[in-house]
Amino acid sequence: MKKIIMILERTNTGYSAYAEDYPIFTSAETMPELLNNAHEAIDLYYEDNPLNLYHVVFQIDFVQFFKYYKVLNAKFLAEKINMNPTLLSQYIRGHKKPSLKQTEKILNGIQKIGRELSEINFITNN
Repeated sequence: MKKIIMILERTNTGYSAYAEDYPIFTSAETMPELLNNAHEAIDLYYEDNPLNLYHVVFQIDFVQFFKYYKVLNAKFLAEKINMNPTLLSQYIRGHKKPSLKQTEKILNGIQKIGRELSEINFITNN
C-alpha cells in the first residue's frame, strides 16, 4: 500500500494541499472542501490504475492547525495531556518547535478529545 503525504497550508484565498512525493495538488476555500478535493485529486492521479491501493496522511503545522481549529482551547488541551500551558502556547504561536515526542503527545491528546466528542449524543425532546 502506497503512503501519500499531503501537506495542508493556509493561503490568502483559502487552503491548499500538495503531495510530498507525487504531482498531486489542489485548493479550496474551506478545510472540509480541501480534504474532499485532495481525495478527488488522488483518485484522478490513480485513475489509470484503479487497483492501486494507497493510504493518505494529511499533515499540517501547529500554527495553522490551531488557527483553523480555534475551538480547541490551548489551556484545556495542555491540562488534558499534562503539559505546561505556556509551553503549548509557544508551540501554537510558532515561537518554539515541539520535539517528535511532544508532537506525538499533543496529537494523541487531540485524537483522544476527538474520540470522546464522537461518542457523545445530545438528549433530544422528540
